[in-house]
Amino acid sequence: MGMSVTIQAADERDVEQILKLQYLCYQSEAELYGDYGIEPLTQSLDDLRAELARGHALVARLGDEVIASVRGELDETGTARIAKLIVHPRMRRHGLGGRLLDAIERRFAEDAASAAKRFQLFTGHRSDGNLRLYRKKGYAAVGTEQVGPRLTVVTLEKAA
Repeated sequence: MGMSVTIQAADERDVEQILKLQYLCYQSEAELYGDYGIEPLTQSLDDLRAELARGHALVARLGDEVIASVRGELDETGTARIAKLIVHPRMRRHGLGGRLLDAIERRFAEDAASAAKRFQLFTGHRSDGNLRLYRKKGYAAVGTEQVGPRLTVVTLEKAA
């Protein structure tokens, strides 16, 4: 009998698994841009705990293993900034990233204290898979910023 993937709020017991998964998932991004000093690869456990405490975080589990995660924070303008949507490499291309994105959007929409007016996220200009997913989910590019010689960050947004 196979196990099914469940999506739920992250909690303290997930922090180490999320950080390890984040490190694994961002290796391909670091390689793509030739920069292994990107923040997801240098984030500390304490910084991750603080980040999770400030907003919403979800994990997807297969049994006890965290195989995907996403998190976000609401700013003072009503923008839910969604970040670090990660899926274990062996679980990619099965719709899990899209399911997590839908789930975090719902979480912000259902939370009366943090009712978002818009959703915003960003990715690198060469991250074609990410850009395809975000556009498929209704996000449109609203800006770009060159943050290094090899990396331009694309900011995407959609109404809540």
